[in-house]
Amino acid sequence: QVQLVESGGGLVQAGGSLRLSCVTSGYIFPINGWGWYRQTPGNQREFVAAIANGGSTTYTDSVKGRFTIARDNAKNTLYLQMHSLKPEDTGVYFCAAMRSVAMRAPHDNWGQGTQVTVSS
Repeated sequence: QVQLVESGGGLVQAGGSLRLSCVTSGYIFPINGWGWYRQTPGNQREFVAAIANGGSTTYTDSVKGRFTIARDNAKNTLYLQMHSLKPEDTGVYFCAAMRSVAMRAPHDNWGQGTQVTVSS
């Protein structure tokens, strides 16, 4: 099992920035990369961004150019830098170990998430 501890969420005005962090530990096989997902009440988790072990990244269209995913392997920490935030970015953000970055397929192993609220 992988343990995932997200932090960095908060309340921010539209146009603002936040940086989310996720400390990872443990192991699950295979790990093709790491990703961020978000969920709003009544909806399923949706893919936001992922980074493969080789460093390539992929983003959902709505965050391209505004969000940047990165991983510090020495610190076992995944980051999501978010700029130009919009109210529609509001949700609980979760990090995930990815079975396949290309398929945007996470392992079903989740932390508690961190709440991001963007006010208009």
